[in-house]
Amino acid sequence: MEIKRTIEKVPGGMVVIPLFLAMLINTFFPGLLKIGGFTEALFVEGTLPLIALFLVCIGAQLKVNKIGRAMKKGFTLLFLKWGIAAIVTFIAFALATGNSYFLGIVPIAIIAAMSNSSGGMYLAISAEFGSEEDLAAYPILALNDGPFLSMIVLSLFGFMGFVEGIFGFTDFVSVLIPILIGAILGNLDEKMREFLSKGSNMIIPFFSFAIGMSIDLSDIMTGGLSGIILGVLTVFLTGGTAYIVYSKIGWNPIVGASEGSTAGNAIATPAILAEANSSFSSQESLATVQIAACVVTTLVLLPIFITFLAKRLEKKGKLVKGGDPKDMKIDLKKEWNGNA
Repeated sequence: MEIKRTIEKVPGGMVVIPLFLAMLINTFFPGLLKIGGFTEALFVEGTLPLIALFLVCIGAQLKVNKIGRAMKKGFTLLFLKWGIAAIVTFIAFALATGNSYFLGIVPIAIIAAMSNSSGGMYLAISAEFGSEEDLAAYPILALNDGPFLSMIVLSLFGFMGFVEGIFGFTDFVSVLIPILIGAILGNLDEKMREFLSKGSNMIIPFFSFAIGMSIDLSDIMTGGLSGIILGVLTVFLTGGTAYIVYSKIGWNPIVGASEGSTAGNAIATPAILAEANSSFSSQESLATVQIAACVVTTLVLLPIFITFLAKRLEKKGKLVKGGDPKDMKIDLKKEWNGNA
C-alpha cells in the first residue's frame, strides 16, 4: 500500500492531508485522541515541542553565510503582512459609520487577523517548497504573534496610545534559540548536520496534524460570513501579494504565499486592545468571533490556494522545490559552463 506516494500526489500533501484529517477529527470527534498519555501528548498537544525540534533540525542545515538572506526574507514578509493589514484597516476605519462596518468586519479584527500568521503553516509549506533560508526566517516572522503590530498601527492612526510591555523580547529569543543550537552544531560538525537534517521531513506531518487538532470547523459558522470574508481577504491579499513580490525578486513564490494565514493566538488580541483602550470594548466580542472564523478559514483555504499555485507553476515548468528560482538558474548555468 503506497501511502506516502499517494499523499505526495497532492502538492504539499505532507502538510495538507494531516492538517485536514485532524480538523475533521477535532470537529466531529473532539474527544477521540484526547485520552491523555502519549497519544494526547503527541497528536493533540505536540505542536510546540515538535516545532521546536523541527527548528533545531533546520538550524543545523543553515550555513553561516546564508543568515543575511534569511533575515531579508523574514523582514520582507513581516512588513508586507503588516503593511497590507494597515492599509485595509485604514480603509475600514474610513468607511465605518457608527455600528456599520466595512464588509461587516470590525476594524480591529482586520488588523489583528491580517497582520498575524500561523508559524506552523509557514514552516510546513516552506519545508516542502523552500530552502533552509526560508525556514530560518521564521524567528523574524514570529514578531507578528500577539497584538504588538496591531498596537503600532492603531497608534499611528491616532486611535490609541502606545502601550508598553506588549512585545515580549523573550518570546523572540525563545524562537531563536533552537535554530541557533542547530546552526552551531551543524556548522561545527558536518556529521551532525547530516544527522539532524534527516529529521526535519519526518516531523512535518506530525506537527501539521497537531495544528489541525486545535481547529474546530464550527468556528466558521460562529464568526459568520464577515469572519469568512476576513479569512478570504487574508489569504488572497497577504498571501497573494507576497507571492507576487517573491516572484519579482526571484525568491520561491510559494514560500511567500504561505504567509497568507492567521494563527489562533490572534483571537486574544481584541481583548488585549480593549483592556488597553476602553473605546474598543464595544467591538471586542464581535471582533473575537470574526477572528476565530478567519483563523479556520485561512487554515482551510490557504493549503487549497497553495495547491492551486503549485499546479499552475508546474504546468508552466516553473515549480521549484528546495530553493529559489534565481539560484536554480545560476546553478544550471554553472553546470552548463562546467560541462562545456
